[in-house]
Amino acid sequence: MAAHIGRRLRKGAATTAVAAAAVAALSASQAPGVTVDDQGRQSTGDATSAPDTAADDSATGNSPYYTDLPPLNSPNPSPSAGSGATGDQSAAEAGIPATVLDAYKQAEATLRTKKPGCNLPWQLLAAIGKVESGQARGGRVKADGTTVTPILGPQLDGNGFALIRDTDNGAYDGNRMYDQAVGPMQFIPSTWEWAGRDGNGDGRKDPNNIYDAALAAGHYLCRFDWDLSQQSDLRKAILSYNNSTDYLNTVLSWLEFYRKGTHEIPDGTGALPEDRSDETVRPGVTPSAPGTTPPARPGTRPGKPAGSRPSPSPTTPGTGSPSTPPTTPSPSTPPTPTDTVHHLEDAGTGTLTAMAGHTFAERISTRAETEAGKAVAKVRIRFTVVGDTDTAFAGGESVATVTTDASGVAVAPALQAGERTGAFAVQAAVVGRSVKGVPYKVTVTQRVADALARVGDKELACVAGGEFAEPVEIKATYGGEAAGKVAVTAKLVTSADDPAENDNGPYFKDADGKAVRTLTGLKTGADGQLTLPKLYADDTAGTFLLRLTTAGGATLDVKLTVEPAATPSPDPSPDPEPSTDPSTDPSTEPSETPAA
Repeated sequence: MAAHIGRRLRKGAATTAVAAAAVAALSASQAPGVTVDDQGRQSTGDATSAPDTAADDSATGNSPYYTDLPPLNSPNPSPSAGSGATGDQSAAEAGIPATVLDAYKQAEATLRTKKPGCNLPWQLLAAIGKVESGQARGGRVKADGTTVTPILGPQLDGNGFALIRDTDNGAYDGNRMYDQAVGPMQFIPSTWEWAGRDGNGDGRKDPNNIYDAALAAGHYLCRFDWDLSQQSDLRKAILSYNNSTDYLNTVLSWLEFYRKGTHEIPDGTGALPEDRSDETVRPGVTPSAPGTTPPARPGTRPGKPAGSRPSPSPTTPGTGSPSTPPTTPSPSTPPTPTDTVHHLEDAGTGTLTAMAGHTFAERISTRAETEAGKAVAKVRIRFTVVGDTDTAFAGGESVATVTTDASGVAVAPALQAGERTGAFAVQAAVVGRSVKGVPYKVTVTQRVADALARVGDKELACVAGGEFAEPVEIKATYGGEAAGKVAVTAKLVTSADDPAENDNGPYFKDADGKAVRTLTGLKTGADGQLTLPKLYADDTAGTFLLRLTTAGGATLDVKLTVEPAATPSPDPSPDPEPSTDPSTDPSTEPSETPAA
């Protein structure tokens, strides 16, 4: 035992130094205003500088995590894949299982395209994956990235942890009484429900799949338009994942370590962490097949002290409930504001309609009330975009969470209309409480223009049977501003008073080269301008009208002139040669003899 304690003390001294060095390096290079104490810890105020984050609205529900810190020596140069098993600690810790590493890098590549301003480094996902699950238990994953066995955190029953009652009916964690963090990135079900992503393209969003979980973690860290190359936003993002300054420092330490170099190792051979933030083994939190012995939680050791906190009864997969679980807060525990919410009411939200590509002028307002109709403050309301739409809140997120004010009202961020038109809904619900939500109907209308003008003033003319040298260029505006992506119809009409399609005169050509006199599906560019396809003329001369119309009623008539084809002059006839016919030649006619 003395030897064991000695090893722990020596390890603690070494890893504390690593944490101090890593956090200090990050602070010095990226955040001049951050202070670090002599243990490498940032002040407690750093945690409170993050957005208001409740346990049941963070990624993990503030579940326990692994506190192991990286070794003192740098992982460079990278050793061979096999050396980590018997080599020094740095070599082992710098190795990341192949499938897990691929998932992190793939998530980074996706976010580089989807949210380039976030600047998400894959090493941050690796740092969080190390702290949350020891890189999926050392890479114990199948070929598609799914963990060999589910990775579950302890049930969040308020017994030393946050109290989060079941939100998924056990669908993700097998627990129908309390929520548990799930998978290699340890998402709680209520967060996974909106944050989950399909990272391996199999059509499913599985928190136990490292590709899905890594991509979801990346999106989660990139919400709110955070730029993770900025230290302040990096801290906010990490603290939103688990709102603990110690957690922040641990993740930053691994981030700095992985940035110095890593190498790929075979799946299932990764180094396993040993120490957890709760320092307690709670039995029954990892479901096992019937008739088998439940595997130990990752990082736990046989004979490790269970701590002073009592352990609950084992959880039965599929029910997840202790033998006599509480269904209401204990009388000794004062109810939280969330516990007092009976229902939600609309708080005067107006009509939610906006043109595609525009910001909604109206914002959703929801009021939390008790059964008696009194306002409830400090309750987190989650607004979720539901339906087939690309409309979203700021940063392209489909979910926004807002805390009610003193009047019990939460006002959602402004919605940004996408390009997909039609109706859908935004659902308002209480975070951590199953009460009836409030649905809001939202409508996105097509882009419109209220004015059209021709670009340029050159005469548009050609000869019959020819083609127009100048293209027709127009610009659409709405309220005096350029109207981009507006649908335009171009039609050769009979006259200004007769909108029927003209049967002759100028025409366009379709893909097969056939004459067409009406074009649909045209759209203005981002600057509101549109250049029409080339125009041709048949053999009919005259003046013609090209009518352009847009959604919103803007109309413009463009005059087209077709001149007659020039008629070639006939060649002049040559002078006739003198005739030699004696009957017509007067010189050969006999002279008339006068009468005697």
